[in-house]
Amino acid sequence: MTIFVAQGDMPLSDSQLSKRTQANIDLLWPSWKRERSMRKADGKFDTYMASVALDTDTNRATNLFNTQSVVYVTAVSRLAQYVVADGQAELTEMQATGEQTYNEETMEMDDVLESVVTKQFIEAVEPTVDLTTYDMDGEATTETVTNPLITTDVAEREAAQAVVDATTQSIKDAYTAHLAAQEEI
Repeated sequence: MTIFVAQGDMPLSDSQLSKRTQANIDLLWPSWKRERSMRKADGKFDTYMASVALDTDTNRATNLFNTQSVVYVTAVSRLAQYVVADGQAELTEMQATGEQTYNEETMEMDDVLESVVTKQFIEAVEPTVDLTTYDMDGEATTETVTNPLITTDVAEREAAQAVVDATTQSIKDAYTAHLAAQEEI
């Protein structure tokens, strides 16, 4: 059996796929065994190689799925980042400290909670910046332009959104199932 790529594995390059396929062939059908099969003309090696071709197609399809999954996860992660032009509000949540106190009303032990910052406040960047250029005579010209940080952020978000929009539903479903499994842990 030469199927060695499983859904969820790190993607392999074409060269890696070819080398692993060849390594499996060499392991299961070393050169002496191939030569013997060809000399006998028993067709066993030819039959094996036909199955390798089918397995290679399966490996390539699964590897493509894995590659597209990585690209999708990267795009989703980029979209989850804060918008540079808007900044980010501080987020806090109440978390247990590991200590407990006795609650006289309920007659039970209650967890001691404390407020923990889960996302730091990040100030929005200025929407425009002044760009000063100098001509050959040394005269300065100042121009107000859109902040390059915002321009870059917008471009990266548009590219990430294009990836998400172009991603097949099977990859999105696999990602959703992965997230659900992570929540169960």
